[in-house]
Amino acid sequence: MKPVVIVLASGRGERFLASGGTTHKLHALLGGKPVLQHTLDAVRASGLPWHLEDGGHPGMGDTIAAAVRAKLHAPAWLILPADLPLVLPATLLAVAQAPGEHRVVRPVDRGRHGHPVRFAHDCAPTLLKLQGDVGASTVVRQHTLWTVEVDDPGCVLDVDTVEDLQRAQQILVARRAAQAGTS
Repeated sequence: MKPVVIVLASGRGERFLASGGTTHKLHALLGGKPVLQHTLDAVRASGLPWHLEDGGHPGMGDTIAAAVRAKLHAPAWLILPADLPLVLPATLLAVAQAPGEHRVVRPVDRGRHGHPVRFAHDCAPTLLKLQGDVGASTVVRQHTLWTVEVDDPGCVLDVDTVEDLQRAQQILVARRAAQAGTS
């Protein structure tokens, strides 16, 4: 069985709105598509099973706990915030395919820790107890972290502000130009 990618989309997006955004950050357009659609496209392209958790939970911890509860049968979970529209399918696969004996696995791009973070099934009891605004960082600290080196700035660039969206647009344009040049 493959790990399940859990896409976290329950946040309120308040920092984006405070920075001048006119819509929720997941609905903001990036290259003509909503941010969330880019993230879901990458997840689909990875071929991994996935679950979108968008139930409007009060905090990150509650969102993670609800998603793990919904996919409790999974051998592991890749926790992916929905506001990472440029994450590459190859990064999702690299994290999913890291050696199974590691309880917590995280991608690293140029020394920066990114997402998704993979949690082994035996982390379930702790993940299910998460609540409030604290995410899974407490679970990460309880285990030895295994990292996977990736060449993917998209695994660290989340869209929290209008400026982040503009930066993502620049990277997307450069990616498309590079792809057009190699075609």
